[in-house]
Amino acid sequence: MQRALREYAGLSVLIYDQTCAAEKRRRRKKGEYADPAKRLFINDAVCEGCGDCGVQSNCTSIMPLETEFGRKRAIDQSSCNKDYSCVKGFCPSFVTVEGGKLRKNTPSPLQGGGAGISNGMPFACGTDHSYQSDPLGWDGDSEFASQTAVNRDGTTPSLTLPLAEGGDFSLSDPELPSCDLPFNILLNGIGGTGVITIGALLGMAAHLEGKGVSVLDMTGMSQKNGSVTSHIRIAQSPAAIRAQRIATGEADLILGCDMLTAGAHDAIAKMRPGRTHVVVNTHQTPTGEFTKSPDWQFPSAQVRALIEESVGHRADFIDATKLATALMGDSIATNLFMLGFAYQKGAIPVSEGALLRAIELNGVAIESNKTSFLWGRRAAVDPARVERIALPGKPVVLQLPQSLDAFIKRRAAFLTDYQDRAYAARYQALVEQVRAAEAGLGAGTRLTMAVAKSYFKLMAYKDEYEVARLHTDSGFVAKLKTQFEGSFTLKFNLAPPLFSRKDEQGHLIKAEYGSWVWHGFKLLARMKGLRGGRFDPFGYTAERRMERQLIVDYHATMLSLLATLDTGNLAAAVAIAGLPEKVRGFGHVKAKAIAEFHSETARLLESYAARPKDAIEQAA
Repeated sequence: MQRALREYAGLSVLIYDQTCAAEKRRRRKKGEYADPAKRLFINDAVCEGCGDCGVQSNCTSIMPLETEFGRKRAIDQSSCNKDYSCVKGFCPSFVTVEGGKLRKNTPSPLQGGGAGISNGMPFACGTDHSYQSDPLGWDGDSEFASQTAVNRDGTTPSLTLPLAEGGDFSLSDPELPSCDLPFNILLNGIGGTGVITIGALLGMAAHLEGKGVSVLDMTGMSQKNGSVTSHIRIAQSPAAIRAQRIATGEADLILGCDMLTAGAHDAIAKMRPGRTHVVVNTHQTPTGEFTKSPDWQFPSAQVRALIEESVGHRADFIDATKLATALMGDSIATNLFMLGFAYQKGAIPVSEGALLRAIELNGVAIESNKTSFLWGRRAAVDPARVERIALPGKPVVLQLPQSLDAFIKRRAAFLTDYQDRAYAARYQALVEQVRAAEAGLGAGTRLTMAVAKSYFKLMAYKDEYEVARLHTDSGFVAKLKTQFEGSFTLKFNLAPPLFSRKDEQGHLIKAEYGSWVWHGFKLLARMKGLRGGRFDPFGYTAERRMERQLIVDYHATMLSLLATLDTGNLAAAVAIAGLPEKVRGFGHVKAKAIAEFHSETARLLESYAARPKDAIEQAA
């Protein structure tokens, strides 16, 4: 159509009318739009962390995943819009999962999570919206029914949760803050997560109690994951509210459902030490910058320090997304969890009963939203217990610094599985040669570690044999079973270089292959002994020859550096040795990275050869 219109003499207009992916996702959650039983999953072992999937899709549901082998990518299934554009990234790590469903955490009855806690007494919701019997509303054979607002005799029950480790988990009603003067809540978050809904619930709850309320939503041009802010002012009477926006330094509560928006300039300006209480979700949701810069780092420490400095010690930080997703099976529960947390901290000037009634009137995912609110309250009382309930049986993994010996040993073992012992011995020989030279300088092991990382990366290039091995590895199968349940089939998104079509730019075009490829992968993985030899059918492609040459060149470069290595040029040598870490991706994506690698290597080698001390330090 566009080609036809460009040939038309004069003005032409093309109107493209289609429901956007974010709106489809919202409708699916309401059951108003078909939800295809199809999802994409990234095998992080195959992923190179190049970020091409983000470049092609510009999707913020592609999250950074830190692994032993560097930063990879993962898909946030809860926020995924299912437009499948990320699969356009030139990478064989994407697997299509058809059928089945996302696995949701269901804590055991004794642990107090999921649908099915029994402490003996089911309860029901009456038509007058009061609640009776079991204050938690958990029955051994039923879904969560409703949360207690008041007993029929007019008393307020305590909320008790039996825990496996013994003792009761009691929730007392918090003392609500006064709103004789307007109580100001600044709600920060990102689009597509229900920020506007939280503001609407607070507004309706205040209205139900006969209070004055103003809710001003600041959405601007935000879309999915764009910044969204709501100014919420609650007073005893409408006459007390004379402006909708919260003035500088006048916020009583900052409810930061997203850490970056809570630490933004506009939010910080509303804070005042001694007055403002801040509740922040510490989950690290990357910005759109991550789709362009694969090495972008979330400024968690800086944002936290800024918030604490702005309010003193009146700040609570909790990874609400992690807990709410584990407990409820969907990250959309996060903001209700945050609301419950803030309520239990005594930072919400409306009653629990009014909030629960507002959730009912909203009419969307009523029981789930009430449960999320309750879990937030529990987390405010004892977050450690809630985390044990949310993530049962998951050991705490301590990210201790890995010794150089352990690092080399693990990489050698990997290369043995990749090819054979002789191949791993080649790796160890160069690393030990560098280690001996550096030890003679008495200047630590920075160069040795840089070589250990980079030489391994170059030697473990992901050709057809390695992609096949990693896709059939038991670890990948375990990860699939951890995230999906039920009956599902897999399809693989590949661009075999020997017979794939090419686009107008000469780039290979990916295609989807059925689950039969799995059996082909198993056979191909066993043929790794052909790698680089005369009978390697893939070894004659330009990409494979280039990858093998990189290994040879790097080895020669490191030996040449060692010949003149001293304390004066050590820093420059470390910089040169670490450059292969930037060589990522597949096909044309990797070719571009290699071209940049060659250019930067030549620049640093020139500085290294020049040997003026100040120039070397600048190059490093």
